[in-house]
Amino acid sequence: MSQHAESSQHTEPSQHAERKPQARPQKQQTQPSPSDIKRWRQYLADERAEAAVYRDLAQNRQGEERDILLALAEAERRHEAHWLALLGDRAGKPRPASIRSRLLGFLARHFGSVFVLALAQRAEGRSPYAKDPNATDAMAADEQIHEEVVRGLATRGRNRLAGTFRAAVFGANDGLVSNLSLVMGMAASGVASSVVLLSGIAGLLAGAMSMGAGEFISVRSQRELLAATRPTQVTLVAAPKLDLEHNELLLVYLARGMTQQAAEHRVAERMGLLPCDCDPSLSLQPELPDVEDQHEAVGTAWGAALSSFCFFASGAVVPILPFVFGLTGVAALAVAGVLVGIALLITGATVGLLSGTSPLTRGLRQLAIGLGAAAVTYLLGLVFGTVIH
Repeated sequence: MSQHAESSQHTEPSQHAERKPQARPQKQQTQPSPSDIKRWRQYLADERAEAAVYRDLAQNRQGEERDILLALAEAERRHEAHWLALLGDRAGKPRPASIRSRLLGFLARHFGSVFVLALAQRAEGRSPYAKDPNATDAMAADEQIHEEVVRGLATRGRNRLAGTFRAAVFGANDGLVSNLSLVMGMAASGVASSVVLLSGIAGLLAGAMSMGAGEFISVRSQRELLAATRPTQVTLVAAPKLDLEHNELLLVYLARGMTQQAAEHRVAERMGLLPCDCDPSLSLQPELPDVEDQHEAVGTAWGAALSSFCFFASGAVVPILPFVFGLTGVAALAVAGVLVGIALLITGATVGLLSGTSPLTRGLRQLAIGLGAAAVTYLLGLVFGTVIH
């Protein structure tokens, strides 16, 4: 055998070893099946729609968030190119995107809120590429990373509205459940419908005032506790006057969680003893007032109180609507139960969307808890009504 042939045998395997397949092994076939073409065309439509969603969201953002959203849109464009290459001449006219993708597009164009990012997070998490033999490993990995990227963007929005939104959701849910329970209990006791209506109105006003006052106190107290943990500027003022032999400034920094070495370096800075033989990397920035509100996720006391008051009242008014419009007896209770059930589903689904979990599961959980509490109160009303009469 010649040396040239031996060289070919040695170099050929290394050439093959350098080739990295871009897609998973696919079925050997001369022509894709009609179901493959249909699936690829749907993927193509969805990728185009998702890229448009990210571009629409980017229009309402600035700086870093805008750049991140545009980068996501570019990644979806690469996925689109993959399906176009597989389809070739079979791409045909653009198919409509899935209902989910079209809903996302509508919300992104008209609202651009955290709800869209929460929905997009769920959409990225349900990508079928991990199990599709025609999608590349890189595409499947992209979708997993996209979910985390969108989760991070959605978290920023959740933090911005967390305090007020928490008060609003809990206020509405409490209003629905507590006033429905009150109305059901009063009606079961056998009192007149006018008394039931009056009780419902009293429950609405009392509960709304209580919720508003409670949220104000709760949030104000929480913010005061957080503010009490922030370092003060006393070290800047007192440091030059401290006794060098009995320097308690070191204790301040140790109490704040610094290591011994970092605390000693900071003391040297504050006392004007630098340069010292400490590691320069331990040097920290001066203690300046925070430019941004560090209690963003807590919300403001007045905002939380107002949201809680309004949403409790809006929830509490639902169970008494049938009585306001003249219904009585079992018919009024049935209509009240249906209206409250729908409202509980909506509030639960909203929480599910914002938390990136299943809206249906959260909605059904809210429904079960709310109607369960009302049913227990109704039974107690029957018992009390029997005893009284």
